[in-house]
Amino acid sequence: MRLTAFSDYSLRVLLYLGMHREHLSTIHEIAGFYGISENHLMKVVHALSRHGYIETLRGKGGGMRLRLTPVEINVGAVVRTTEAGTALIECFDPAHSHCPIMPACLLRDVMAKALEAFFLTLDRTTLADLLRADQQLAPLMEARPRLS
Repeated sequence: MRLTAFSDYSLRVLLYLGMHREHLSTIHEIAGFYGISENHLMKVVHALSRHGYIETLRGKGGGMRLRLTPVEINVGAVVRTTEAGTALIECFDPAHSHCPIMPACLLRDVMAKALEAFFLTLDRTTLADLLRADQQLAPLMEARPRLS
């Protein structure tokens, strides 16, 4: 399974904010740190804010921060939110599937079980769990942004 860039960037934003809880962070700062597009991050930040994971403050001195504590942010829930509407395989969306063997094929059941196992693992993980490596993450997060 491959997650969309949207999910990847969402998790990266949460990790960054989790490591920088002492101040407000900006899209420019995070985009620069990861070397990714500010335009993409604007969409990610908007979605994370809309779903209650982060809060944003506009204006001079504005930025964003986690709205929830890291232990309250479940990785499985984040990925379900960011991957909503993305079918793992075509037959997961019967309204748009054109597979002629769908009525008799067992692949859908196997893939559904695999997806369930994938999410079960993510459901057991919180942002706090990912931040527990902070002694290793902290020096990397202190690195200067790659983009200006």
